Amino acid sequence: MCEETTKRIKIIGTGSYAPERVLTNEDLTQIVDTSDEWITSRTGIKERHIVAPGEATSDMGAAAAKKAIEDAGIDPSEIDLIFVGTASPDMPFPSASCLIQDKIGAKNAFCVDLNAACSGFIYALDTARHYLAGSGKKTGLVIGAETITNFVDWEDRTTCVLFGDGAGAVLIRAEEGEGGIQDAILGSDGSLNELLMIPAGGSRKPITKDTVGDNDANIKMAGREVFKHAVTNMSAAATEVLERNGLTTDDVALVIPHQANARIVGAIAQKLDLSEDRMFMNVQKYGNTSAASIGLAMDEAAREGRLQPGDKVMLVAFGGGFTWGAMLLEWTKG
Repeated sequence: MCEETTKRIKIIGTGSYAPERVLTNEDLTQIVDTSDEWITSRTGIKERHIVAPGEATSDMGAAAAKKAIEDAGIDPSEIDLIFVGTASPDMPFPSASCLIQDKIGAKNAFCVDLNAACSGFIYALDTARHYLAGSGKKTGLVIGAETITNFVDWEDRTTCVLFGDGAGAVLIRAEEGEGGIQDAILGSDGSLNELLMIPAGGSRKPITKDTVGDNDANIKMAGREVFKHAVTNMSAAATEVLERNGLTTDDVALVIPHQANARIVGAIAQKLDLSEDRMFMNVQKYGNTSAASIGLAMDEAAREGRLQPGDKVMLVAFGGGFTWGAMLLEWTKG
């Protein structure tokens, strides 16, 4: 059981953004040898949003952040920190979080990017809540944002059908009373890094004509192995965080999983013995948006009335690294 404190870190606002351009399964049949039936039956995805030319991760993150700020009814100057989970920042440096700070006018915030691939939002949210709990600071902005389609090989039908772009954001605040973020478990296994990676673009293999020609700047994924590890680790993390807080899945009103694909979400529901109506899913509309997916889904769930004060909510994610995490919270926002 996590230690009780007088102040809890609570979500006070949510926001999300998806680019205007929509790429449907039918559109993809004009690009690669596939079909709507093939994609839908294997992934549950019907469409995904793709950035416009010149649109970048910080643009989407700032748009989601502005909506969260409006939802919370605060001034950007109140924000003490900005943590961004992303594997696709605008550039190596400065960080996407610094660029977002400037775009939204959060002049008093310090800024950090975290890269845990698709687990980035949970990693960033848990890091931010620990900082607020121990620092005396009050308000944080946590964003998951990805321009992941820039790293897709549009000739590889096993991966190009999966991914989309977007951003999700939450504002969190240290407040008196019960509820808020209760506990989280994070995990990693670097020995499996080659099963899901973008080989080129860093110091190991800089971008050159050769690496671009070899498609090493694109996502490489061993789909079956990733599926197996994703289901196993997300289910185990969710079970562990419930058990150490004296809860069972019967206590959980809604699980918001990383939106990798419908099969993974369904397999986790089965492992946790949860009905699918308690597993929030919007992958059919957005595809896999990597670190953006949970924040985007949380905002959509909140706006649809799926999250009510007092609800126990579980966030679970899995990503390249491998990384994974599960977070338990009690919803307090009306």
